Amino acid sequence: MSIKHRLSSKGFTLIELLIVMVIIGLLAALVGPRMFGQLEGSKSKTAKVQIEMLGAALDAYRLDMNSYPSSEAGLGALWTAPVTGDGTVASGWRGPYLKKPVPADPWGKPYLYRSPGQKGEYDLFSYGKDGVEGGDGDNADVVSWQ
Repeated sequence: MSIKHRLSSKGFTLIELLIVMVIIGLLAALVGPRMFGQLEGSKSKTAKVQIEMLGAALDAYRLDMNSYPSSEAGLGALWTAPVTGDGTVASGWRGPYLKKPVPADPWGKPYLYRSPGQKGEYDLFSYGKDGVEGGDGDNADVVSWQ
């Protein structure tokens, strides 16, 4: 066997590698935008699920405390015991009502909470990706009352 034949049978040529890289680039260009579009839609779904879980924790809090946390106490009352005016823990609190501290929404902003709410006993919501009330698509509000 000649030296030329042994060298040509090892590895890939530069042309072959370039063709493979072009094919991978084309696939990424076609599939990438679709995957990132799905990612944003999943953030809205995640926010909805988190709001439902926080709502269940708020209901458990209400059973123990006979009311939802005030707007001032906020969602933090689900994780940390509220303190009365004389510095003692509020009676009836059997928390924490969450396994972990209250998470931020999928866009990194805190969930907004009002009690009493304008739409129900409490309002729990996120303004979505843009952080501004209203919007549609990825910028749509995710709310507890719908």
